[in-house]
Amino acid sequence: MNYREAADYLKSAAQRGSKLGLERVTELMQRLHAPHEQYGVIHLAGTNGKGSVGVMLSSVLTKAGYRVGHFSSPALTSPLDYFRINGETVTENQFAQAITEVAAQAEQMADLPTEFEILAATAYTLFAQENCELAVIECCMGGDSDCTNVLAKPLLSIITNVQLDHMQFLGSTTAEIAAHKAGIIKANCPVVVNPASTDAQALSVIRQRADDLKAPLTLVTPVEPDSVTLSLDGTQFRWAGEHWRTALPGAYQAENAATVLQTVDVLRRSLSIPDEALREGLGSVRWQGRFEILQRDPFVIFDGAHNPDGIRQLKTCLDAYFGTQKCAALVGVMADKDYSGYPALFADRFSFVHTVKPDNPRALDAQTLADVFANGGIPAAAFATVDEGTAAAYSYAKSHKMPLIVFGSLYLYREFCEAFRKNL
Repeated sequence: MNYREAADYLKSAAQRGSKLGLERVTELMQRLHAPHEQYGVIHLAGTNGKGSVGVMLSSVLTKAGYRVGHFSSPALTSPLDYFRINGETVTENQFAQAITEVAAQAEQMADLPTEFEILAATAYTLFAQENCELAVIECCMGGDSDCTNVLAKPLLSIITNVQLDHMQFLGSTTAEIAAHKAGIIKANCPVVVNPASTDAQALSVIRQRADDLKAPLTLVTPVEPDSVTLSLDGTQFRWAGEHWRTALPGAYQAENAATVLQTVDVLRRSLSIPDEALREGLGSVRWQGRFEILQRDPFVIFDGAHNPDGIRQLKTCLDAYFGTQKCAALVGVMADKDYSGYPALFADRFSFVHTVKPDNPRALDAQTLADVFANGGIPAAAFATVDEGTAAAYSYAKSHKMPLIVFGSLYLYREFCEAFRKNL
């Protein structure tokens, strides 16, 4: 297959829908001769922070001299975005070669694999083809039945936090959700958990799973209170008596970086990771769609906040960075998200909200979302397309000399960036 054929094959797999169980992906990995066993894998689960923790950890390990694969979802601009090696998105040829190998085996199966099962198998295969020594693999959703969870012995597992999200699939309480995420913990394999945004009930479930499997559990040491300094150029904080900095802005990035620091402490039992690599990796990392500054005059910021915890963190960021200055907003969300509380949270923050419908079957109608904001006391208008909404929101922000904040779903990212470039 060439790149276009490989991308089309992935689209065709999406038509199969989603199916529970690991039987298909397990069979597929066996047919591919277990590429996931050819290098060390760090497996990541958690409600929020997986992407940021994953990219920071990958950056650190790359600076330490390893060849590192990184699988994350969703893809923001093209299928290539799922896969990175040493921080760089893979090439069309690398993607096509891996998909070709996976498809050859998948199409021989009686029960054809789903899109995300194909993606997971492609990630593991691609990183083996490219001679990666390590791979950071993020769960797509949950943990125990996630398509990436075919590992018998990961180098290490990480649970970034447990919050309420994907409740129709994972459960209505944090304890139920934690049971799914704890499914990535494997017998005798170390696991790192950040308790900062994980309540006692969820943490108890994770502890029990680790105890049952004799998996050494390490809780992340908290960031030192009142030590976090927020800037649009990065985040500084103190952890374990030392001063640290990550290039990623966002009130939540100090805790994400602390998770990486604790993980590195554990990984140093088997890997060489110099202090210089640790500081350089955190200090130079870049990441799309997570409080990403796309322009500075006026500020245009995209943040993939969508669940309640992420939305609260976004509000904290805006208060820290912009004080009492009002902002304009462009918002598009999935219909299954809890968006009803947005107006109350942002009542003193947004002077006008522009709503759009992202290009996704699960997306919420723009007018419904606009009505939610308007009924909550924030002026709002719905737009038929992301292009129209972006043009109106950017014009409003420029004319009122205020920041434009774009948030609600990472599925909005590609369309917004394309529309934004047209308006520059």
